[in-house]
Amino acid sequence: MTSLENIPVKYSDLVSEIETGQVKIPQFQRKFVWGIKASAKLLDSIIKGYPIGTFIYWRTNERLRSIRNLGNIMLPEPKEGEYINYVLDGQQRLTSLFASLKGVQITDDDGKIFDYSKIFVDLTANEDGEIIVTDITDMEPNTFIKVTELMEGSLTMLASFPEKYHSILEQYKKIIQSYTFSVINLKNAPIDVATEVFTRLNVGGKALTLFEIMVAKTYDAKEEFDLSEKYDQLKEELSISQYDTIPSSTVLQVVAILLEKDCTRKQILKLEKQRFIDIWNEATDCIKKSVDFFRGYGIVVSRILPYNALIVPFSYFFYLHKKNPIGSMKKRLEDFFWRASLGFRYSSGVESKIAQDIEKIEAIINGELPKYGWAVTIDEEYIENNGWFSTGKAFVKAILCLYAKQKPKSFDNNLDVIMDNSWLKIASSKNYHHYFPKSWLKKEFKDWDYFYVNHIVNITIVDDFLNKRTIKTKSPGVYMKTFQKHNDELENTMKSHLIDIAKDGVWDNDYDKFYRARLKRISKALNKFIIPQESLSETPLEVYEDIEEPEIEGIE
Repeated sequence: MTSLENIPVKYSDLVSEIETGQVKIPQFQRKFVWGIKASAKLLDSIIKGYPIGTFIYWRTNERLRSIRNLGNIMLPEPKEGEYINYVLDGQQRLTSLFASLKGVQITDDDGKIFDYSKIFVDLTANEDGEIIVTDITDMEPNTFIKVTELMEGSLTMLASFPEKYHSILEQYKKIIQSYTFSVINLKNAPIDVATEVFTRLNVGGKALTLFEIMVAKTYDAKEEFDLSEKYDQLKEELSISQYDTIPSSTVLQVVAILLEKDCTRKQILKLEKQRFIDIWNEATDCIKKSVDFFRGYGIVVSRILPYNALIVPFSYFFYLHKKNPIGSMKKRLEDFFWRASLGFRYSSGVESKIAQDIEKIEAIINGELPKYGWAVTIDEEYIENNGWFSTGKAFVKAILCLYAKQKPKSFDNNLDVIMDNSWLKIASSKNYHHYFPKSWLKKEFKDWDYFYVNHIVNITIVDDFLNKRTIKTKSPGVYMKTFQKHNDELENTMKSHLIDIAKDGVWDNDYDKFYRARLKRISKALNKFIIPQESLSETPLEVYEDIEEPEIEGIE
C-alpha cells in the first residue's frame, strides 16, 4: 500500500546519498536551469536558518531511465536491488545545493560552463544583508571565503583568516552541517501513481505523457534498452518509407495488443518491463510489415493514412500471419481497412474499438468474413455530406488514399506524382490542388456554397511546381490547354485522377457537371473495395464534425 514517510535529513546524509547514487533524477524531470546567483540565494536562506521547502522522493527498487544525474554530474549507480530515491519535487533546489557545496562545474546544452565554486561567504555581512555572495570585486582580501573551502577546507587554511573571523567561520560551517532538510518519501507506489504525484506537484509544467512514463519504466542499462532511443531509431528506419509520422502512442498500443490484446492506458502501465523489452523487436517488425502492406497497396505516405490506430490491428495481423495476405484473405483485409477508414471507426473510443477489432483480424486469418457492427454506405450523398476538405479528417484521408491508389500522374508529362509527408502536411499545401480554383469559382459562381467548392471532390494531388507556376488561379478550361500542348497522354493522365476531361465538363468550365461526374466515379471506385454484407446495426447517414484525428487520452 502506498505510504508517505516524513524524514528529517542532515547535510552529511543528504550529500552522501547523492554521491553514492541513491538519489536520482528520473528522465521525465526537466533539465537543471538554476544559475549561480539563484543557488547563492538558496545557500543564503540555509545559513540564515530559513526553510527552503520539502524534497519529495519516490523510494523504489525499480530501475528507471535517469538521463540526468544532478546537474549532469556523473555519479555512481547503486548496487542491484538497492532502493533509489527518485526526485519528484525539489530537483532544482537539490541540484543547486549539491553543485554549490561541492563547487562543481556544470555544462549546459550550448556548451556554456557554470562554475559553482565561485560562491562565497561574506564574513563582514550582518544578518540583514546577503551573507552568500557571487561578486567579490570590491571586497577586501580575507573578508570572504569560498563555500567549498568553508565546508571542506583544512583547519590550517581556516586558521589563516584573521582571528576576528574564526568564530563566524565556525558558526557558519556548523549551521550548514546541522541544517535539517525536510524529505518526504513516497513508498510502495506504482510508477503511474508516482508520475501522477509529480504532475500534480508541477502544476505549472506539462503533464507527463504515457510514453514518457514508459520510457522511464522500461529502461534497462544491462540490456541496453532505452525506449526513447529505440523509438527514435524506429522513426529513422520508417522515414525511408515515408512513415516516420507514426506517433509513440501507436507504438505503445501495438506492444500492448501483442502482449495482452488490450491497449488501454491502464493496461500499458501494467506491462512487465522484461516482457516489453523481449517483444520490442517483433513488435517493430510487425509495424514495418504493416507499413510495407500500406505502401504496396498504394498508400505511400503516412500523412494520408486515415487513422494512425490502423497500424495496430494490421500489426496484430502480421504478428499472427507472417506472410503477405493473398486471395480472399487480402480482400477481407482490404475490406476491413476501408470500413474502418470510411466508417469513422476510430474517431472516438479508440482503445476499446481496437480491442474489438482484434477479433475481426483473427476471423480474417481463420478464413472467415468478419461481422461488422457499423454500417458503411458509400453512396454519392454520403461522400458529398462528409467531404468538406480538411486533412485532419479520416474520411477525407480515406479519399486521398483512393486518389493515391490510382498512382496519379503529373499533368504536364504523365510521370508519377511524387508524394511526400512534408508536402502534404497541411490543407493549404500546394500539392492539394483545387481542380477548379477556389478564387476562380468565387468570382464566376458567386451562388455556389463554399462547402461544395472546398470539397474533396474538387481536390487533386499534383506537383507543387505546377500549382505555383502554371495553374495558379486560372480556370481548368484555360490551364488544361497548356498541358495539352505538351502531354499527348493528357486524357489518360487525368483518368489517374478519376477525371474524364472529354466528358466531365472541363473544357466548358462546367463545375456542376465536373462535380457530379467525379462524385459518382469516387463512389463507384470505393465500393469496389467493400464486401457487401448486412451490418449488425444500421447507422443513420450523418455529417461528421470536421475534427483532427484524436490522440489517445493521456498518451500524447
